[in-house]
Amino acid sequence: MEISESTWAFIAKHRREDVRDVALHAKHDGDVDVPFALEQIAGWQRASLKLPDWASHDGLIFPPQVPMEQCSSQFTAQYKARLAQRLLAKEAVDDADDSPTSLVDLTGGFGVDFSYMSRVFDHAIYVEQQSILCGIARHNFPILGLGHAEVINDDSTAVLDTLGRASMIFLDPARRDDHGSRTYAIADCTPDVLTLKDTLLAKAPTVMAKLSPMLDWHKTVADFAGAVHEVHIVSTGNECKELLLVLGRGRCASPLVVCVNDGQVLSYKAGDNSDNQTPISDSALVACNTCNTEDLPAEESANGFDSSHWKYLYEPNASIMKAGCFDVLEQRFAVHHISPNSHLFVAAEPIADFPGRSFVIESIVTMNKKELKQLLAGLTHANIAVRNFPLSVAQLRKKLKLKDGGNTYLFATTDLKGRHLVLRTEKRKSGSL
Repeated sequence: MEISESTWAFIAKHRREDVRDVALHAKHDGDVDVPFALEQIAGWQRASLKLPDWASHDGLIFPPQVPMEQCSSQFTAQYKARLAQRLLAKEAVDDADDSPTSLVDLTGGFGVDFSYMSRVFDHAIYVEQQSILCGIARHNFPILGLGHAEVINDDSTAVLDTLGRASMIFLDPARRDDHGSRTYAIADCTPDVLTLKDTLLAKAPTVMAKLSPMLDWHKTVADFAGAVHEVHIVSTGNECKELLLVLGRGRCASPLVVCVNDGQVLSYKAGDNSDNQTPISDSALVACNTCNTEDLPAEESANGFDSSHWKYLYEPNASIMKAGCFDVLEQRFAVHHISPNSHLFVAAEPIADFPGRSFVIESIVTMNKKELKQLLAGLTHANIAVRNFPLSVAQLRKKLKLKDGGNTYLFATTDLKGRHLVLRTEKRKSGSL
């Protein structure tokens, strides 16, 4: 790609400015490629938030908006690199093979995942069907220090057919149909990892597939009929971003499940009393969130039951919620479900490493008017969450006449006996016991 020095200078000068203002007001020489410069300024600005390592390198070319939006974040890409390194080390121990290692990324895209994962291997092949992305990759990889990377502009399945032995194959199937709409089912993605499973594993002993976090991972594991050895549910900022499957050649009846949310990691073997949950259906949630408060049964006083051991409240992170491993939480952290469908836990003692948010419980009341009045004394603002409760957040906020925000957190839920409870809490400070 031939880009003039004037264009690069223009990009460097204006990349921290509002792109719209630059387009309207910036002065530039005649040999500046303005459309390209504006695209690069916008791309660099997105990268500075999503890929700070990349943004720190001068001279990188960023693709149009859609590939940038779809690419992995730095955190998730680095996680896959660490995972690849561990899997590669395990394979080396099992095989005692000291031959050069190789990675094949059959769905290269913008190359973010490839750029981090490839550093773990002696040789790495980037495969991408779109010629423009291949051109960008050929430009960017040397700047990123990936001199061992090979770029192939071709269809992934065509390359797979001719591929020799590889240490690992990575795929991130395209999750958009011919009309640009999002799709999530494996069979609707390109390429279809499920159909290609046997071919992939014939070429490499380890295959890593990045799939939509919207998938039911239990069903997905079952669909692969024992080929899934590990399941990684990856979140950052308490937002579930990726579902990673590690496929292997030997049949695995109980894959390792790893739940990650930034620095929080929980792992367990699927089937260890963790897969017998009965989640509430979406329709049931809608039904219970729209019922009329006038239809609620009369509440008995919170003083009528023993909540003396409810000193701390724990809310699992997004990856734990996706995994549904609530029995594992109870076993490992000595916490107790408020109810099976609340997904909120209580404990008598503080827990330092719980994978989620933790709160100090100040008081617990029912929906009894007198108790609610005591709960709300001096309170004008609160953060409100509902779990298995007959009112939505908006309905409850209106009923309690509270504004959003502040340091108080109210959790409304239903206990094992069907009592509707409101817990007033404050977030525990990090590291406090």
